[in-house]
Amino acid sequence: MIRVFVSGCYDIVHAGHIQFFREARALGAHLTVSFASAEVLWLHKHRRSSLPDDHKRALLAAFNMVDEVVVGTGQDEGLDFKADFLRLRPDILAVTDDDKYSQLKRDLCAQVGARYVVLPKTPPQFSPVSTTQIVRLIRAPEEAPLRVDFAGGWLDVPRFAREGAYVVNCAISPMVSLRDWPYERNAGLGGSGAWALLNGRDGVLAEFDLGVGWQDPAIIAETGLCVWRSGRRPGLELKHNGDFLRGRMALYWTGTPHDTPDVAKRSRDYDAIVRAGAVACEAVWKSDLALLAEAVRESYQHVQRPEGMEPLPGDPDASGDARAALPDNLRPLAWKYCGGGFGGYAVYLFGDRAQRDAACLLPKFRAIEPFVAVG
Repeated sequence: MIRVFVSGCYDIVHAGHIQFFREARALGAHLTVSFASAEVLWLHKHRRSSLPDDHKRALLAAFNMVDEVVVGTGQDEGLDFKADFLRLRPDILAVTDDDKYSQLKRDLCAQVGARYVVLPKTPPQFSPVSTTQIVRLIRAPEEAPLRVDFAGGWLDVPRFAREGAYVVNCAISPMVSLRDWPYERNAGLGGSGAWALLNGRDGVLAEFDLGVGWQDPAIIAETGLCVWRSGRRPGLELKHNGDFLRGRMALYWTGTPHDTPDVAKRSRDYDAIVRAGAVACEAVWKSDLALLAEAVRESYQHVQRPEGMEPLPGDPDASGDARAALPDNLRPLAWKYCGGGFGGYAVYLFGDRAQRDAACLLPKFRAIEPFVAVG
């Protein structure tokens, strides 16, 4: 009888493991599965086991292709199963082709005359998934905020980063979920960062994959009104609950989606962006709405408009539909396009709740509030 042996963490058993067990069992007439004990998992993977060892043993033993289950308790990384392997003296040690401990395992096989067999990749019977991915999905929130950016945008893109500069943004509600998304798409509110978070992905890496910056996933995961240090990775300078913004913010839908990566290469005044970020940083320190509005105006007047973005409602240069969208009796403190601009949403700041709520009775305007997670 040819006896086959396999080992792994098998912390969260998924369909890929089952396929591997079947293919390993097909090499002989008896399959022993060894899994790393909770202690070993903590020692080498720095995480708690998903199940107690006795539960995990019972789960693995229930598979019809598994004949025996042992628990690896050895302290040597990659060879926690060594004692059982030497005791059982199997004929084959089967591994996957991405095994990280191949030489150690080959040497162990030589001690008992076992064959080291690498199972070639075969077409997956199921969509590939890893234990890490499963853990991320379990930890993923059911809802996430989106965000508005007040100043310093583009300084979160690694190639545009400025030493000593700041990015200031705020997480907002209403929240979004995979089933309910009460905002327009491609709207400059960090939707791709929220989507990555809701799907259990690393939002920062997901944004880098798109060729843009980290501010969206950083603020969406952190929540609150935040000041970030410009750089290659997120560095939190200050977090505020944003209470002085409550009842003061609204979004205006321009009617045109936008694409931030498409405008990343445009020329713009980065010195003005740095100045606006510095003013916004001071505003957050002081909880000063008027000062934050100054930073927003700086971003709009000296960065976005010179880039060629259309005048927004409230701007004396606005004409046609944009001019008619906001009556003269409603006077916001400041406004700017969100995200990369050239469409999408614009954020408006009002001096009091009554003005904000009156604006939100108009078409294309909607109320938003700062969101900060508790606990």
